[in-house]
Amino acid sequence: MKKSLEIKRSKDLSSYCKRNLTNRDMAERHFPNDMPNYLPEITTAVDEAATERSKDSLANLLSLPYNRLSERLKTSALELKHRVVFVLLLQVVTETWELSGKRVHDYTVYTGALGTAYLLFKAYQATNNENDLKLCSDIVRACDSASRDSGRVTFICGRAGVCALGAVVAKHAGDERLLDSYLTQFKEKIKLPSDLPYELLYGRAGFLWACSFLNKHIGKETISAGRMRAVVDEIIKGGKRLAHRDKCSLMYEWHGKKYWGAAHGMAGIMHVLMDMELKPNEVEDVKGTLRYMIKNRFPSGNYPSSEGSESDRLVHWCHGAPGVALTLVKAAEVFGDQEFLQAAMDAAEVVWNRGLLKRVGICHGISGNTYVFLSLYRLTGNVQYLYRAKAFACFLHEKAQKLISEGKMHGGDRPCSLFEGVGGMAYLFFDMIDPSEARFPAYEL
Repeated sequence: MKKSLEIKRSKDLSSYCKRNLTNRDMAERHFPNDMPNYLPEITTAVDEAATERSKDSLANLLSLPYNRLSERLKTSALELKHRVVFVLLLQVVTETWELSGKRVHDYTVYTGALGTAYLLFKAYQATNNENDLKLCSDIVRACDSASRDSGRVTFICGRAGVCALGAVVAKHAGDERLLDSYLTQFKEKIKLPSDLPYELLYGRAGFLWACSFLNKHIGKETISAGRMRAVVDEIIKGGKRLAHRDKCSLMYEWHGKKYWGAAHGMAGIMHVLMDMELKPNEVEDVKGTLRYMIKNRFPSGNYPSSEGSESDRLVHWCHGAPGVALTLVKAAEVFGDQEFLQAAMDAAEVVWNRGLLKRVGICHGISGNTYVFLSLYRLTGNVQYLYRAKAFACFLHEKAQKLISEGKMHGGDRPCSLFEGVGGMAYLFFDMIDPSEARFPAYEL
């Protein structure tokens, strides 16, 4: 797997430093990526002085030794975390908390309070700050109350996420009673309706991901293989029902469209299935589905948002190359097939060239796209992918807040949320502390 790529030092750093992003045409969906293909880390005082004279804060940041860079990103992550928590608590106290007898309005990981709890749990993992763990637990309790009658069963947008995260947090806090309570609710109260779709955000794949999350963090067989197997059978059966004869092994539909991406389509479903114990023929179905997607990608290397789409516009985790790339990295890891690794690297080139989006978030922004490089770095050990992750993270660190304030970058409809807003940027910065352990939240285990 240790496939090395040629790393070239930029020969034109001075011209790069003179470019001005704010004068670019803002009609495109992404900023032009003018960052050098590679900048070596400074190793001497002479190099540091030369870099400082460039007067380019982004280039300076990219040139820092990684331990110094990660400390800066950690500081920013903590600042963003405090901001996200403050905004949530302000909303909670004035609108929805126990003082008014009401409930959290949006409890989800995606845009709601549970996403803030997830960020706090990440902060606790990075810093061992017990206050983060306690506040996380308090927020999960509020989400527990809000989600009881929701009818949604997934990790990202449903009650399974509340119970799963609540159980894991309770385990870390040493609260056996609360741990048992959340696990009991997960096992006995969450029922999958017969008309449930198959995708990640609202469907069966999203429930299975919650099961895998519990089995990873609590212990194997926390959720039995038998219960998970029943859901896998339904997903495979549903995929075969819509599959194109002799073309795609598995196909799925959500709201009348056959989506390809991570959030609602094949990439997300295949990603979850690869964490399951599959039968040999099911392994071939997953491989065949991924090969179908690779074969039918756009000439640019990007992936359609749905079956038959000719619009090569979206380079997001939810739709397009980034989400598919993460699934292909998973396939290369699980199956050991070079074709999937090569396809993942091809998709990463699309992300490098077109993934510097004018949005900040995890779902459809720069924060989420950065995980493509982190995932490939974790698998291959290739330092060019770590550099590219650094480049996207440093772009966010240096420019995001200013661009958002100037109206040149979208801060998200829910600006502090995990999947749309700066909560996702904070999560990424925490992950940059130890990039070999970085995982796209609520997607990579």
